[in-house]
Amino acid sequence: MDPTGARLVVDALVTEGVEVVFTLCGGHICPIYDACLDSGIRIVDFRHEQAAVMAADAYARLTGRLGVALVTAGPGVTNAVTGVANAKEAGSPVLCIGGRSPFALTGLGALQEMEQVALMRPVAKWAAACNDPNRAYDFTATAIRHAMSGAQGPAFLELPVDVLMLPAPFATRQSRSRSYDRPAPDPDAVDAAAMLLRTAERPVVLGGSGVWTDRAYDALRAFAEATNVPVFLNAAGRGCLPSDHPNNLSFGRKRALAEADVLLVLGAPLDFRLGYGRSPVFGGGRTIVCDTDQHQIGANRDCDVGITGHLARTIPALIDALATTGGYQAPQAWMDTLRADEAQGRARLERDMASDSRPIHPLRFAAELARHLDDDTILVGDGGDILALSAKLLRPRKPGLWLDPGRLGTLGVGAPFAIAARIAFPNRRVVVLSGDGSFGFNGFEFETAVRLGLSMVVAVGNDAAWGQIRTPQREMFGADRAPATSLSPACRYDKVVEAFGGRGERVDDPRELGPGLERAFASGTVYALDVRIDPSANTASAGKGMAI
Repeated sequence: MDPTGARLVVDALVTEGVEVVFTLCGGHICPIYDACLDSGIRIVDFRHEQAAVMAADAYARLTGRLGVALVTAGPGVTNAVTGVANAKEAGSPVLCIGGRSPFALTGLGALQEMEQVALMRPVAKWAAACNDPNRAYDFTATAIRHAMSGAQGPAFLELPVDVLMLPAPFATRQSRSRSYDRPAPDPDAVDAAAMLLRTAERPVVLGGSGVWTDRAYDALRAFAEATNVPVFLNAAGRGCLPSDHPNNLSFGRKRALAEADVLLVLGAPLDFRLGYGRSPVFGGGRTIVCDTDQHQIGANRDCDVGITGHLARTIPALIDALATTGGYQAPQAWMDTLRADEAQGRARLERDMASDSRPIHPLRFAAELARHLDDDTILVGDGGDILALSAKLLRPRKPGLWLDPGRLGTLGVGAPFAIAARIAFPNRRVVVLSGDGSFGFNGFEFETAVRLGLSMVVAVGNDAAWGQIRTPQREMFGADRAPATSLSPACRYDKVVEAFGGRGERVDDPRELGPGLERAFASGTVYALDVRIDPSANTASAGKGMAI
Protein backbone atom coordinates (compact mmCIF):
# COMPACT_ATOMS: atom_id res chain seq x y z
CA MET A 1 0.00 0.00 0.00
CA ASP A 2 1.39 3.38 -1.00
CA PRO A 3 2.12 5.85 1.82
CA THR A 4 0.11 9.06 2.05
CA GLY A 5 1.61 12.53 2.03
CA ALA A 6 1.02 12.73 5.79
CA ARG A 7 2.87 9.45 6.33
CA LEU A 8 5.87 10.81 4.43
CA VAL A 9 5.86 14.02 6.49
CA VAL A 10 5.98 12.02 9.70
CA ASP A 11 8.62 9.67 8.30
CA ALA A 12 10.86 12.73 7.78
CA LEU A 13 10.20 13.81 11.38
CA VAL A 14 11.10 10.34 12.62
CA THR A 15 14.34 10.41 10.62
CA GLU A 16 15.23 13.66 12.39
CA GLY A 17 14.52 12.03 15.76
CA VAL A 18 11.42 14.08 16.58
CA GLU A 19 9.61 12.69 19.63
CA VAL A 20 6.98 15.35 20.32
CA VAL A 21 4.94 17.89 18.35
CA PHE A 22 3.02 20.88 19.70
CA THR A 23 -0.32 21.78 18.20
CA LEU A 24 -3.90 22.99 18.34
CA CYS A 25 -6.27 20.68 16.54
CA GLY A 26 -7.69 21.50 13.12
CA GLY A 27 -9.27 19.55 10.31
CA HIS A 28 -6.59 20.43 7.79
CA ILE A 29 -3.83 18.71 9.79
CA CYS A 30 -5.69 15.65 11.14
CA PRO A 31 -3.94 13.27 8.71
CA ILE A 32 -0.60 14.17 10.29
CA TYR A 33 -1.98 13.36 13.75
CA ASP A 34 -3.01 9.92 12.53
CA ALA A 35 0.47 9.25 11.19
CA CYS A 36 2.05 10.52 14.43
CA LEU A 37 0.00 8.01 16.43
CA ASP A 38 1.34 5.17 14.30
CA SER A 39 4.93 6.43 14.71
CA GLY A 40 4.82 6.99 18.47
CA ILE A 41 5.33 10.76 18.25
CA ARG A 42 3.72 12.48 21.21
CA ILE A 43 1.07 15.08 20.44
CA VAL A 44 0.79 17.97 22.94
CA ASP A 45 -2.25 20.16 22.35
CA PHE A 46 -2.61 23.81 23.34
CA ARG A 47 -5.39 26.41 23.49
CA HIS A 48 -3.82 28.81 20.99
CA GLU A 49 -1.54 28.30 18.01
CA GLN A 50 0.81 31.05 19.16
CA ALA A 51 1.47 29.06 22.33
CA ALA A 52 2.05 25.84 20.39
CA VAL A 53 4.77 27.50 18.31
CA MET A 54 6.26 29.12 21.41
CA ALA A 55 6.45 25.70 23.06
CA ALA A 56 8.25 24.31 20.00
CA ASP A 57 10.65 27.27 20.25
CA ALA A 58 11.39 26.62 23.93
CA TYR A 59 11.82 22.89 23.33
CA ALA A 60 14.38 23.66 20.62
CA ARG A 61 16.23 26.19 22.78
CA LEU A 62 16.47 23.80 25.72
CA THR A 63 17.34 20.60 23.92
CA GLY A 64 19.19 21.79 20.82
CA ARG A 65 16.86 19.57 18.80
CA LEU A 66 14.20 20.49 16.28
CA GLY A 67 10.99 21.91 17.74
CA VAL A 68 7.87 21.09 15.74
CA ALA A 69 4.50 22.87 15.72
CA LEU A 70 1.44 21.82 13.71
CA VAL A 71 -1.22 24.46 13.04
CA THR A 72 -4.35 24.42 10.94
CA ALA A 73 -5.12 26.61 7.94
CA GLY A 74 -6.11 30.28 7.82
CA PRO A 75 -6.42 31.71 11.35
CA GLY A 76 -4.35 28.81 12.63
CA VAL A 77 -1.44 30.06 10.55
CA THR A 78 -2.06 33.74 11.30
CA ASN A 79 -2.14 32.94 15.02
CA ALA A 80 1.23 31.23 14.65
CA VAL A 81 2.98 34.26 13.11
CA THR A 82 4.11 35.81 16.40
CA GLY A 83 5.58 32.53 17.63
CA VAL A 84 7.48 32.04 14.38
CA ALA A 85 8.76 35.64 14.42
CA ASN A 86 9.96 35.22 18.01
CA ALA A 87 11.77 31.99 17.11
CA LYS A 88 13.49 33.74 14.21
CA GLU A 89 14.83 36.52 16.41
CA ALA A 90 16.04 33.91 18.91
CA GLY A 91 17.73 31.80 16.22
CA SER A 92 15.64 28.83 17.30
CA PRO A 93 15.33 25.76 15.03
CA VAL A 94 11.57 25.33 14.68
CA LEU A 95 9.53 23.62 11.99
CA CYS A 96 6.04 25.08 11.76
CA ILE A 97 3.78 22.98 9.54
CA GLY A 98 0.65 24.77 8.42
CA GLY A 99 -2.36 23.02 6.96
CA ARG A 100 -4.15 24.48 3.95
CA SER A 101 -7.43 24.11 2.13
CA PRO A 102 -7.38 21.45 -0.63
CA PHE A 103 -5.00 22.28 -3.45
CA ALA A 104 -7.61 20.99 -5.91
CA LEU A 105 -9.99 23.74 -4.73
CA THR A 106 -7.54 26.63 -5.03
CA GLY A 107 -9.30 29.86 -5.92
CA LEU A 108 -12.83 28.52 -5.38
CA GLY A 109 -13.28 30.00 -1.91
CA ALA A 110 -12.66 26.95 0.27
CA LEU A 111 -12.86 27.20 4.05
CA GLN A 112 -9.86 29.10 5.48
CA GLU A 113 -8.24 29.53 2.08
CA MET A 114 -5.67 32.32 2.04
CA GLU A 115 -2.11 33.12 0.95
CA GLN A 116 -0.03 31.72 3.80
CA VAL A 117 3.51 31.29 2.49
CA ALA A 118 3.80 34.97 1.59
CA LEU A 119 2.56 35.84 5.07
CA MET A 120 5.22 33.69 6.74
CA ARG A 121 8.15 34.45 4.47
CA PRO A 122 9.22 37.72 6.19
CA VAL A 123 9.19 36.19 9.69
CA ALA A 124 10.65 32.75 8.92
CA LYS A 125 14.11 31.72 7.81
CA TRP A 126 12.51 29.66 5.02
CA ALA A 127 8.93 29.21 3.80
CA ALA A 128 7.44 27.10 1.03
CA ALA A 129 4.44 24.98 0.04
CA CYS A 130 4.33 21.34 -1.01
CA ASN A 131 1.55 20.60 -3.49
CA ASP A 132 2.49 17.04 -4.49
CA PRO A 133 2.17 14.09 -2.06
CA ASN A 134 5.18 12.42 -3.68
CA ARG A 135 7.34 15.39 -2.59
CA ALA A 136 6.09 15.51 1.02
CA TYR A 137 9.17 13.81 2.49
CA ASP A 138 11.49 15.90 0.33
CA PHE A 139 9.91 19.20 1.33
CA THR A 140 9.80 18.27 5.02
CA ALA A 141 13.47 17.26 4.98
CA THR A 142 14.36 20.49 3.19
CA ALA A 143 12.48 22.54 5.80
CA ILE A 144 14.33 20.72 8.58
CA ARG A 145 17.65 21.35 6.86
CA HIS A 146 16.96 25.09 6.69
CA ALA A 147 15.85 25.23 10.33
CA MET A 148 18.79 23.28 11.73
CA SER A 149 21.74 24.28 9.56
CA GLY A 150 24.10 27.23 9.90
CA ALA A 151 22.51 30.17 11.69
CA GLN A 152 19.41 28.33 12.87
CA GLY A 153 15.85 29.60 12.67
CA PRO A 154 12.23 28.66 11.97
CA ALA A 155 11.01 27.10 8.74
CA PHE A 156 7.39 27.14 7.59
CA LEU A 157 5.95 24.40 5.40
CA GLU A 158 2.44 24.61 3.98
CA LEU A 159 0.70 21.31 3.23
CA PRO A 160 -2.81 21.21 1.70
CA VAL A 161 -5.11 18.64 3.28
CA ASP A 162 -5.60 16.72 0.02
CA VAL A 163 -1.82 16.45 -0.42
CA LEU A 164 -1.67 14.92 3.07
CA MET A 165 -4.41 12.40 2.32
CA LEU A 166 -3.48 11.30 -1.19
CA PRO A 167 -1.27 8.25 -1.83
CA ALA A 168 2.30 8.84 -2.99
CA PRO A 169 3.30 5.95 -5.28
CA PHE A 170 6.46 7.66 -6.55
CA ALA A 171 7.80 8.95 -3.23
CA THR A 172 11.43 8.65 -2.15
CA ARG A 173 12.84 8.72 1.35
CA GLN A 174 16.28 9.92 2.43
CA SER A 175 18.18 8.26 5.25
CA ARG A 176 20.07 11.45 6.03
CA SER A 177 18.40 14.78 5.35
CA ARG A 178 21.02 17.28 6.50
CA SER A 179 24.61 17.89 7.60
CA TYR A 180 25.51 17.60 11.27
CA ASP A 181 28.89 19.31 10.99
CA ARG A 182 30.21 22.04 13.26
CA PRO A 183 32.14 24.52 11.09
CA ALA A 184 35.70 25.20 12.23
CA PRO A 185 37.05 28.75 12.48
CA ASP A 186 39.63 30.16 10.06
CA PRO A 187 43.05 29.53 11.68
CA ASP A 188 44.39 32.88 10.43
CA ALA A 189 41.49 34.72 12.07
CA VAL A 190 42.07 32.80 15.31
CA ASP A 191 45.76 33.78 15.27
CA ALA A 192 44.83 37.42 14.68
CA ALA A 193 42.42 37.34 17.62
CA ALA A 194 45.04 35.74 19.86
CA MET A 195 47.51 38.45 18.88
CA LEU A 196 45.06 41.13 19.97
CA LEU A 197 44.29 39.36 23.25
CA ARG A 198 47.98 39.04 24.15
CA THR A 199 48.26 42.84 24.20
CA ALA A 200 45.13 43.41 26.30
CA GLU A 201 45.37 45.14 29.68
CA ARG A 202 41.60 45.40 30.20
CA PRO A 203 40.06 42.46 28.31
CA VAL A 204 36.41 41.50 28.62
CA VAL A 205 34.43 38.50 27.36
CA LEU A 206 30.80 39.10 26.46
CA GLY A 207 28.94 35.81 26.00
CA GLY A 208 25.42 35.53 24.63
CA SER A 209 22.92 32.92 23.51
CA GLY A 210 25.37 31.47 20.99
CA VAL A 211 27.47 30.02 23.82
CA TRP A 212 24.46 27.96 24.88
CA THR A 213 23.21 27.20 21.36
CA ASP A 214 26.63 25.85 20.36
CA ARG A 215 26.99 24.05 23.71
CA ALA A 216 30.28 25.87 24.24
CA TYR A 217 29.95 26.42 27.99
CA ASP A 218 32.74 24.00 28.96
CA ALA A 219 35.01 25.74 26.46
CA LEU A 220 34.05 29.13 27.90
CA ARG A 221 34.92 27.98 31.40
CA ALA A 222 38.26 26.63 30.21
CA PHE A 223 39.00 29.96 28.50
CA ALA A 224 38.10 31.99 31.60
CA GLU A 225 40.28 29.84 33.83
CA ALA A 226 43.19 29.83 31.39
CA THR A 227 43.19 33.62 30.91
CA ASN A 228 41.54 35.12 34.03
CA VAL A 229 39.47 37.36 31.73
CA PRO A 230 36.23 38.72 33.28
CA VAL A 231 33.08 37.28 31.69
CA PHE A 232 29.67 38.90 31.33
CA LEU A 233 26.73 36.85 30.07
CA ASN A 234 23.34 37.80 28.70
CA ALA A 235 20.22 36.18 27.23
CA ALA A 236 20.49 32.36 27.00
CA GLY A 237 24.20 32.67 27.76
CA ARG A 238 23.26 33.16 31.41
CA GLY A 239 24.44 30.16 33.39
CA CYS A 240 27.05 29.12 30.81
CA LEU A 241 29.58 29.98 33.49
CA PRO A 242 28.52 28.94 37.02
CA SER A 243 26.97 31.85 38.91
CA ASP A 244 29.56 31.49 41.70
CA HIS A 245 32.54 31.29 39.33
CA PRO A 246 35.03 34.07 40.20
CA ASN A 247 35.19 35.24 36.57
CA ASN A 248 31.42 35.46 36.14
CA LEU A 249 30.49 39.08 36.79
CA SER A 250 27.28 41.05 36.39
CA PHE A 251 27.09 44.36 38.22
CA GLY A 252 30.41 45.63 36.87
CA ARG A 253 29.32 45.48 33.25
CA LYS A 254 28.94 49.24 32.78
CA ARG A 255 32.59 49.97 33.58
CA ALA A 256 33.82 46.80 31.85
CA LEU A 257 32.27 47.62 28.47
CA ALA A 258 33.16 51.29 28.63
CA GLU A 259 36.81 50.75 29.60
CA ALA A 260 37.70 47.47 27.88
CA ASP A 261 40.66 47.74 25.51
CA VAL A 262 39.89 44.34 23.92
CA LEU A 263 36.35 42.96 23.83
CA LEU A 264 35.78 39.31 22.89
CA VAL A 265 32.15 38.84 21.82
CA LEU A 266 30.97 35.24 21.78
CA GLY A 267 27.57 34.64 20.18
CA ALA A 268 26.04 37.88 21.46
CA PRO A 269 24.37 40.15 18.88
CA LEU A 270 25.22 43.80 19.52
CA ASP A 271 21.58 44.88 19.48
CA PHE A 272 19.52 47.13 21.78
CA ARG A 273 20.30 44.91 24.77
CA LEU A 274 23.95 45.94 24.43
CA GLY A 275 23.57 49.54 23.31
CA TYR A 276 24.10 48.53 19.66
CA GLY A 277 27.79 48.15 20.46
CA ARG A 278 28.22 51.92 20.49
CA SER A 279 29.11 54.74 22.84
CA PRO A 280 28.31 55.48 25.63
CA VAL A 281 27.75 51.81 26.53
CA PHE A 282 30.92 50.75 24.71
CA GLY A 283 34.23 52.54 24.72
CA GLY A 284 36.83 52.66 21.98
CA GLY A 285 38.46 49.29 22.57
CA ARG A 286 39.24 46.80 19.83
CA THR A 287 36.65 44.11 19.14
CA ILE A 288 36.81 40.41 18.32
CA VAL A 289 33.46 38.93 17.27
CA CYS A 290 32.95 35.16 17.13
CA ASP A 291 29.66 33.76 15.88
CA THR A 292 28.17 30.89 13.88
CA ASP A 293 26.21 33.49 11.94
CA GLN A 294 28.53 35.44 9.66
CA HIS A 295 25.99 38.28 9.49
CA GLN A 296 26.81 39.18 13.11
CA ILE A 297 30.45 39.90 12.22
CA GLY A 298 30.79 43.68 12.10
CA ALA A 299 27.11 44.35 12.79
CA ASN A 300 26.60 47.77 14.47
CA ARG A 301 30.27 48.10 15.46
CA ASP A 302 33.62 48.03 13.70
CA CYS A 303 35.13 44.60 14.09
CA ASP A 304 38.92 44.30 14.33
CA VAL A 305 38.78 40.51 13.99
CA GLY A 306 35.77 38.45 12.93
CA ILE A 307 35.62 34.68 13.31
CA THR A 308 32.82 32.64 11.81
CA GLY A 309 32.59 29.16 13.26
CA HIS A 310 30.96 26.92 15.81
CA LEU A 311 31.83 28.33 19.23
CA ALA A 312 32.57 24.90 20.70
CA ARG A 313 35.45 24.78 18.19
CA THR A 314 36.34 28.48 18.09
CA ILE A 315 36.93 28.98 21.82
CA PRO A 316 39.31 25.97 22.21
CA ALA A 317 41.13 27.18 19.11
CA LEU A 318 41.68 30.54 20.82
CA ILE A 319 43.01 28.78 23.93
CA ASP A 320 45.43 26.77 21.83
CA ALA A 321 46.58 29.83 19.89
CA LEU A 322 47.33 31.71 23.12
CA ALA A 323 49.14 28.69 24.54
CA THR A 324 51.61 28.61 21.65
CA THR A 325 53.31 31.71 23.11
CA GLY A 326 53.14 30.63 26.74
CA GLY A 327 49.51 31.54 27.39
CA TYR A 328 47.94 34.78 28.53
CA GLN A 329 46.72 36.07 31.89
CA ALA A 330 44.63 39.22 32.25
CA PRO A 331 46.11 41.72 34.74
CA GLN A 332 44.80 40.99 38.23
CA ALA A 333 44.32 44.70 38.92
CA TRP A 334 41.65 44.84 36.19
CA MET A 335 39.80 41.89 37.66
CA ASP A 336 40.03 43.39 41.16
CA THR A 337 38.53 46.66 39.92
CA LEU A 338 35.56 44.90 38.37
CA ARG A 339 35.03 42.67 41.39
CA ALA A 340 34.90 45.78 43.56
CA ASP A 341 32.20 47.16 41.27
CA GLU A 342 30.40 43.84 41.58
CA ALA A 343 30.36 44.03 45.37
CA GLN A 344 29.25 47.65 45.37
CA GLY A 345 26.49 46.97 42.86
CA ARG A 346 25.01 44.19 44.92
CA ALA A 347 25.37 46.20 48.12
CA ARG A 348 23.20 48.95 46.59
CA LEU A 349 20.37 46.42 46.32
CA GLU A 350 20.68 44.88 49.77
CA ARG A 351 18.21 47.24 51.47
CA ASP A 352 15.47 46.59 48.94
CA MET A 353 16.18 42.85 48.97
CA ALA A 354 15.50 42.80 52.72
CA SER A 355 12.65 45.32 52.69
CA ASP A 356 9.49 44.53 54.67
CA SER A 357 7.53 47.29 52.93
CA ARG A 358 4.06 46.72 51.57
CA PRO A 359 3.31 46.50 48.68
CA ILE A 360 6.27 44.18 48.28
CA HIS A 361 9.42 45.53 46.68
CA PRO A 362 10.20 43.55 43.47
CA LEU A 363 13.77 42.95 44.63
CA ARG A 364 12.52 41.38 47.88
CA PHE A 365 10.33 39.18 45.71
CA ALA A 366 13.27 38.26 43.48
CA ALA A 367 15.59 37.60 46.43
CA GLU A 368 13.12 35.19 48.00
CA LEU A 369 12.61 33.44 44.69
CA ALA A 370 16.37 33.11 44.19
CA ARG A 371 16.70 31.42 47.58
CA HIS A 372 14.21 28.74 46.54
CA LEU A 373 15.80 27.75 43.22
CA ASP A 374 17.90 24.60 43.19
CA ASP A 375 20.78 23.83 40.86
CA ASP A 376 18.50 22.38 38.16
CA THR A 377 15.48 24.67 38.27
CA ILE A 378 14.51 26.07 34.87
CA LEU A 379 13.40 29.68 35.15
CA VAL A 380 11.09 31.15 32.52
CA GLY A 381 10.94 34.95 32.50
CA ASP A 382 7.83 36.51 30.98
CA GLY A 383 7.43 40.23 31.52
CA GLY A 384 8.90 43.69 31.34
CA ASP A 385 9.92 45.52 34.51
CA ILE A 386 9.52 42.52 36.79
CA LEU A 387 11.93 40.51 34.65
CA ALA A 388 14.41 43.35 34.14
CA LEU A 389 14.63 44.01 37.87
CA SER A 390 14.63 40.38 39.00
CA ALA A 391 17.31 39.34 36.50
CA LYS A 392 19.85 41.23 38.62
CA LEU A 393 19.44 38.56 41.30
CA LEU A 394 18.24 35.46 39.46
CA ARG A 395 21.50 34.04 38.14
CA PRO A 396 21.32 30.45 36.85
CA ARG A 397 23.86 28.08 38.34
CA LYS A 398 24.14 25.94 35.21
CA PRO A 399 23.69 26.28 31.43
CA GLY A 400 20.25 25.88 29.89
CA LEU A 401 18.24 27.02 32.91
CA TRP A 402 17.14 30.44 31.65
CA LEU A 403 14.41 31.22 29.12
CA ASP A 404 13.14 34.70 28.33
CA PRO A 405 11.22 36.34 25.47
CA GLY A 406 14.38 37.24 23.58
CA ARG A 407 15.20 40.10 21.25
CA LEU A 408 11.65 40.51 19.92
CA GLY A 409 10.40 41.14 23.45
CA THR A 410 7.35 38.94 22.94
CA LEU A 411 5.18 38.64 26.03
CA GLY A 412 3.13 35.54 26.75
CA VAL A 413 5.96 33.01 26.59
CA GLY A 414 5.57 31.98 30.24
CA ALA A 415 3.10 29.11 30.11
CA PRO A 416 4.11 27.62 26.73
CA PHE A 417 7.83 27.83 27.52
CA ALA A 418 7.24 26.22 30.91
CA ILE A 419 5.15 23.40 29.43
CA ALA A 420 7.89 22.66 26.91
CA ALA A 421 10.50 22.71 29.68
CA ARG A 422 8.56 20.19 31.77
CA ILE A 423 8.13 17.92 28.74
CA ALA A 424 11.80 18.16 27.77
CA PHE A 425 13.02 17.68 31.35
CA PRO A 426 10.27 15.99 33.37
CA ASN A 427 12.44 15.62 36.48
CA ARG A 428 13.36 19.31 36.77
CA ARG A 429 11.44 22.00 38.59
CA VAL A 430 10.14 24.85 36.46
CA VAL A 431 9.29 28.38 37.62
CA VAL A 432 7.50 31.04 35.59
CA LEU A 433 8.28 34.60 36.68
CA SER A 434 5.50 36.62 35.10
CA GLY A 435 4.20 40.14 35.04
CA ASP A 436 0.47 40.60 35.46
CA GLY A 437 0.23 42.02 31.95
CA SER A 438 2.15 39.20 30.30
CA PHE A 439 0.05 36.62 32.17
CA GLY A 440 -2.95 37.67 30.08
CA PHE A 441 -1.49 36.70 26.71
CA ASN A 442 -1.32 32.93 27.15
CA GLY A 443 -2.55 32.46 30.71
CA PHE A 444 -5.15 29.98 29.50
CA GLU A 445 -2.30 27.61 28.74
CA PHE A 446 -1.99 26.93 32.46
CA GLU A 447 -5.13 24.86 31.86
CA THR A 448 -3.02 22.94 29.36
CA ALA A 449 -0.38 22.36 32.02
CA VAL A 450 -2.98 21.19 34.57
CA ARG A 451 -4.64 18.92 32.01
CA LEU A 452 -1.29 17.34 31.12
CA GLY A 453 -0.32 16.92 34.76
CA LEU A 454 2.72 19.19 34.47
CA SER A 455 3.55 20.83 37.79
CA MET A 456 5.14 24.28 37.87
CA VAL A 457 5.34 27.37 40.04
CA VAL A 458 3.85 30.56 38.58
CA ALA A 459 5.10 33.66 40.41
CA VAL A 460 3.16 36.72 39.22
CA GLY A 461 4.43 40.20 40.04
CA ASN A 462 1.12 42.07 40.23
CA ASP A 463 1.38 45.87 40.12
CA ALA A 464 -1.94 46.33 38.31
CA ALA A 465 -0.19 48.07 35.41
CA TRP A 466 1.80 47.75 32.26
CA GLY A 467 4.69 49.07 34.33
CA GLN A 468 7.40 49.12 31.69
CA ILE A 469 5.28 51.42 29.53
CA ARG A 470 3.44 53.33 32.25
CA THR A 471 6.59 54.60 33.99
CA PRO A 472 8.28 56.25 30.96
CA GLN A 473 4.91 57.41 29.61
CA ARG A 474 4.29 59.35 32.81
CA GLU A 475 7.84 60.69 32.80
CA MET A 476 7.50 61.96 29.22
CA PHE A 477 3.94 63.27 29.19
CA GLY A 478 2.89 63.77 32.81
CA ALA A 479 1.48 61.73 35.69
CA ASP A 480 -2.10 62.07 34.45
CA ARG A 481 -1.28 61.33 30.81
CA ALA A 482 -0.58 57.61 30.75
CA PRO A 483 -3.67 56.05 29.16
CA ALA A 484 -4.00 52.34 28.38
CA THR A 485 -1.41 51.33 31.00
CA SER A 486 -3.56 50.39 34.02
CA LEU A 487 -4.92 46.95 34.91
CA SER A 488 -7.51 45.95 37.49
CA PRO A 489 -6.10 45.72 41.04
CA ALA A 490 -8.95 43.33 41.84
CA CYS A 491 -7.70 40.68 39.43
CA ARG A 492 -6.56 37.51 41.23
CA TYR A 493 -4.23 35.50 39.03
CA ASP A 494 -4.05 32.76 41.64
CA LYS A 495 -7.81 32.34 41.34
CA VAL A 496 -7.51 32.10 37.56
CA VAL A 497 -5.16 29.14 37.93
CA GLU A 498 -7.41 27.61 40.59
CA ALA A 499 -10.30 27.78 38.12
CA PHE A 500 -8.22 25.64 35.75
CA GLY A 501 -7.77 22.99 38.43
CA GLY A 502 -4.48 24.21 39.85
CA ARG A 503 -3.81 25.90 43.16
CA GLY A 504 -2.61 29.28 44.33
CA GLU A 505 -2.62 32.10 46.84
CA ARG A 506 -2.24 35.84 47.08
CA VAL A 507 0.84 37.19 48.85
CA ASP A 508 0.85 40.80 50.06
CA ASP A 509 3.14 40.39 53.09
CA PRO A 510 6.85 39.94 52.22
CA ARG A 511 7.24 37.64 55.23
CA GLU A 512 4.86 35.19 53.52
CA LEU A 513 6.91 34.95 50.32
CA GLY A 514 9.16 32.18 51.59
CA PRO A 515 6.38 30.01 53.07
CA GLY A 516 4.27 30.61 49.96
CA LEU A 517 7.05 29.44 47.66
CA GLU A 518 7.60 26.36 49.80
CA ARG A 519 3.92 25.48 49.51
CA ALA A 520 4.07 26.07 45.76
CA PHE A 521 7.05 23.79 45.18
CA ALA A 522 5.52 21.07 47.37
CA SER A 523 2.11 21.19 45.68
CA GLY A 524 2.79 18.83 42.79
CA THR A 525 0.56 20.87 40.48
CA VAL A 526 0.40 24.26 38.79
CA TYR A 527 0.60 26.68 41.73
CA ALA A 528 0.25 30.43 41.25
CA LEU A 529 1.46 33.09 43.66
CA ASP A 530 -0.21 36.45 43.04
CA VAL A 531 2.39 38.76 44.60
CA ARG A 532 1.32 42.35 45.18
CA ILE A 533 4.39 44.37 44.25
CA ASP A 534 5.10 48.08 44.58
CA PRO A 535 4.51 49.81 41.21
CA SER A 536 6.68 52.77 42.24
CA ALA A 537 9.72 50.47 42.50
CA ASN A 538 9.64 49.59 38.83
CA THR A 539 12.28 51.89 37.37
CA ALA A 540 13.34 50.08 34.19
CA SER A 541 12.55 52.21 31.16
CA ALA A 542 10.81 50.91 28.06
CA GLY A 543 14.08 51.13 26.16
CA LYS A 544 16.18 49.25 28.69
CA GLY A 545 13.78 46.88 30.41
CA MET A 546 14.59 43.83 28.32
CA ALA A 547 18.33 44.51 28.21
CA ILE A 548 19.19 41.45 30.27
